[in-house]
Amino acid sequence: MVKIQSVTPGSPADKAGIKAGDVLLSVGGEKVCDVLDYRFYGTDANAEVTLSRDGEEMTFKLRNREYADLGMEFSTYLMDEKKRCTNNCIFCFIDQNPKGMRETVYFKDDDERLSFLQGNYVTLTNMRESDVERIIRMHISPINVSVHTMNPDLRVKMMGNRFAGEKLRFLKMLDEGGIRINAQLVLCRDINDGEELTYSLGELCKLENLESLAVVPCGMTAHREGLPEILPYHKESAADVICRIEKKAAECLEAFDCRKVFASDEFYLTAERELPPDEAYEGYPQLENGVGMLRLHTVEFEDALTDCETVDVSRHLSIATGMLAKSHMEHLASLAMARFPSLRVDVHAIVNHFFGETITVSGLVTGGDLIAQLKGKELGDTLLIPENMLRHEGDLFLDNVSVADVENALHVTVGVTSRDGEDLLHHFLDN
Repeated sequence: MVKIQSVTPGSPADKAGIKAGDVLLSVGGEKVCDVLDYRFYGTDANAEVTLSRDGEEMTFKLRNREYADLGMEFSTYLMDEKKRCTNNCIFCFIDQNPKGMRETVYFKDDDERLSFLQGNYVTLTNMRESDVERIIRMHISPINVSVHTMNPDLRVKMMGNRFAGEKLRFLKMLDEGGIRINAQLVLCRDINDGEELTYSLGELCKLENLESLAVVPCGMTAHREGLPEILPYHKESAADVICRIEKKAAECLEAFDCRKVFASDEFYLTAERELPPDEAYEGYPQLENGVGMLRLHTVEFEDALTDCETVDVSRHLSIATGMLAKSHMEHLASLAMARFPSLRVDVHAIVNHFFGETITVSGLVTGGDLIAQLKGKELGDTLLIPENMLRHEGDLFLDNVSVADVENALHVTVGVTSRDGEDLLHHFLDN
């Protein structure tokens, strides 16, 4: 039973006479407990909805486009509380956050429903067998799983959860149930890499419905008080990871006609290795894990530059990025300036003092670090930043500094670019 908070005007629910305050009991004759039930059972063109109003049970038939929303809104997106993570992973980034950030930053979710609805990764430790059976019954696919290692004992140690090893059997259940799986391995140097990585790659690639597997290094901030020591990756250790991944990818390519297994950009940059070509990423299934992001960005930028008319662009602007993408952004800026001689683009790589200098990605650069390191510099008419520096609403950095705060402190207009390379070029040329 879930209370309806509001009804969208003009929606099927509104036309049928459903009102805010009604209690939803079932859709299509099936009990509704959360958003998965609501969405799955409400896909029919003629959905039967049973609810309670002032203690009286009522049934409505809603005419709707197949798979369109019925128009009922609830107090929370999931229609109940998010599942909090019960793990105590040695590499958990949230445990390494400094104090004083907004409260939502410290919440650790591990909710399989968000895997389907928003692409979040889940560890399976919060799930019961009945949850897995429901997913298979509904055939909601794909699911994104944080595996980390296929060694049950090592998984228990890494995740600080005594059930972490045994829950690996859910992977097999999901696979046998025809549920497509996207997986990730977060690597900790000398812990789950090396031969452990080779073993995990081999076991995961036995899953018939494994669609893709991303291998990424764990992020380590300067705020690891009380946490186990983890060594950062260097050139040689990152190269070893890449070699193991590329070997397995080659085997998969021969066996399945697709690579399935990918290393994140960070491993290639750390190893000082060339990123794989565009076609090697097979449609970029793991972009959110930083797999192929720089290659795709380059391809999009170069294609847009080729198609762009040669015009007179006389302006000076700057780009702020993380240390990891410095050479990438400098390369794109040089291509643009070669094509448009009157264009000047300065790239400023921001050292992350807020989280610690080992954090080099642009998505964790804060407003405070931007202001401190760019104050007094000639930034031109616009300072470009990537959208991943800001929260989803697009107004605040992780340290609660606003875009307006940065503009006022640096006396420059801030432009926010999407991760699309063509959009970056448009920002270069549009003043």
